[in-house]
Amino acid sequence: MVDFRVVVSDSKSAQAYQAVVSGAAVNKLIGKNIGDAVSGDVVGLAGYTLKITGGTDKDGFAMRGDLPGPARRKILIAGGVGYKPKAEGVKKRKSMRGREISSDVAQINTVVVEYGQKPLSEIFPKKEEKGEEGKPSEGKKEKARAKK
Repeated sequence: MVDFRVVVSDSKSAQAYQAVVSGAAVNKLIGKNIGDAVSGDVVGLAGYTLKITGGTDKDGFAMRGDLPGPARRKILIAGGVGYKPKAEGVKKRKSMRGREISSDVAQINTVVVEYGQKPLSEIFPKKEEKGEEGKPSEGKKEKARAKK
């Protein structure tokens, strides 16, 4: 079965959270397009509404909102999603994925449109990095100072 990584961006707190969707919930996402609104229940966010903004396939090719269908194709682009030209007027032929979510997609990017009862910071607890002996890890500069 297919698993999706769903990245939920919160514009209020400027934070992004990641959730893994697997099992029957995957079927609710397959066939949706970039720009569609999805219930947050798919990701475990009761009361939330999410808008699909993009994603990447299993090989890392970006989804593009102006390409119909789920297939990957080579297109000539002058900018936008997946290509930033080094000079004005430069075009390049690149492989891009269409706007429809299929089983080949690995990551789906979403943004919160409607908020639920609980804030996202409570639903997705912040993970602390553990260093040696279970203590929170120090930064690289602090470790270098301690060695001197």
